[in-house]
Amino acid sequence: MDHEPSFRESVDLMVDRAMNAIGLDQGTASAIKSCNSVLQVRFPVRIRNKIEVFTGWRAVHSDHRLPAKGGIRYAPYADQDEVEALAALMTYKCAIVNVPFGGSKGALLIDPAQYERDELELITRRFTLELVRKGFLSPATNVPAPDIGTGQREMAWMADTYKQLQPTDINYIACVTGKPVHHGGINGRVEATGRGVQYALQEFFRHPQDVAAANMQGTLEGKRIVVQGLGNVGYHAAKFLSEEDGAKITAIIERDGALINEEGLNVEDVYQHIIQHHSVKNFPGARFEENGKSVLEMECDILIPAALESQITLENADRIKARLIAEAANGPLTYGADEILHKRGVTILPDAYVNAGGVTVSYFEWIRNISHIRFGRMQRRHDEMRGHQVASMLETITGTKVAGHHRDSLARGADELDLVRSGLDDTMRTAYQEIREAFLEGDGIQDLRTASYVVAIRKIARTYLDVGVY
Repeated sequence: MDHEPSFRESVDLMVDRAMNAIGLDQGTASAIKSCNSVLQVRFPVRIRNKIEVFTGWRAVHSDHRLPAKGGIRYAPYADQDEVEALAALMTYKCAIVNVPFGGSKGALLIDPAQYERDELELITRRFTLELVRKGFLSPATNVPAPDIGTGQREMAWMADTYKQLQPTDINYIACVTGKPVHHGGINGRVEATGRGVQYALQEFFRHPQDVAAANMQGTLEGKRIVVQGLGNVGYHAAKFLSEEDGAKITAIIERDGALINEEGLNVEDVYQHIIQHHSVKNFPGARFEENGKSVLEMECDILIPAALESQITLENADRIKARLIAEAANGPLTYGADEILHKRGVTILPDAYVNAGGVTVSYFEWIRNISHIRFGRMQRRHDEMRGHQVASMLETITGTKVAGHHRDSLARGADELDLVRSGLDDTMRTAYQEIREAFLEGDGIQDLRTASYVVAIRKIARTYLDVGVY
């Protein structure tokens, strides 16, 4: 292959490999791959005494499960092809991690940095109005979440707008996820995608055979990691891996360059520097490389592309030196680059699995909103009481008083954040084990990406068969 397919074509080509590996018939394959519907809207908003017309999209790739789920991004480069590709990824992603949602995605063609807060609120509320009116936003059928250029603030505006438009919908707060905690959100959602990256890597390193196949050994401790993008996902992934697992973040790549320190960077210090200076330049204790993208080619154990799609391409794939690539972004490798790296023996943990932490915790948030009760409310104090009883029983049996910190640990009931992290950890572990099981089948399943799509396609095809779609 001497040219790069589009993002959407790359996703379809990767899916085709999996479909061919399991011998899926062409009719079923076409039904699974096709994008069900795409909405394009154009709407005017008065900004600074001038009418501006904005273009937005919402694609529903599959509604074999409801609601369809996927983020909304605000970006000056957004287009329909990208939205459809991301919606398709969401379908497969949800199936891989056993989240009962269909796949959807949205985008607004806008550079949010060019607008004030009040202007963005006007634009967001008007965009929400268009989506609701045309049936592309509701807690029952289509539930957005944050993505590039959006966050808790935008989700709160969307939820409030939906409430005003649908005042009798008792479940209105579930129309979006990724909201602020005080506005129906859930503890642990902000960190969820980055935390999921950590849990995915932890599970990978629990399988010595897989680690050896990636030309490594041991645990995450001491492993050299290069991270591209210190946004929400990259920041949390790098922070948790370095502070909790003992990995060394040897390079951080940002838009204006990269920081390199073979002894390891302090992620929190770098993050605070970026917030203060809006740049990685002049960060003390690290070498600055102006050509940040070239640092993707730096020798390391693990490369985590956590920025944009199509960062590793036919042009630079031959120069990538990482032993393991964990795709924290959506589509950071093109189809051609994926083939090159596979032939070179580089292990790739695919995006549809690695960055599924966000939709997993969005699922928890949606359940919380639909059930109208926070997690842990019913059982936390009961768990505390049972813990005290266990401590007292141990004291009676041994005749020795249980130390205060041990008693506190035994008696502590799980709060919402504990339960969210536990559920996410279980989800990422189980999903990798299913992917690994498919990979070990062989028969044309030659890499973890193909295996992950095989897992997803089998589940989706079974759903179609069960409900009699074909």
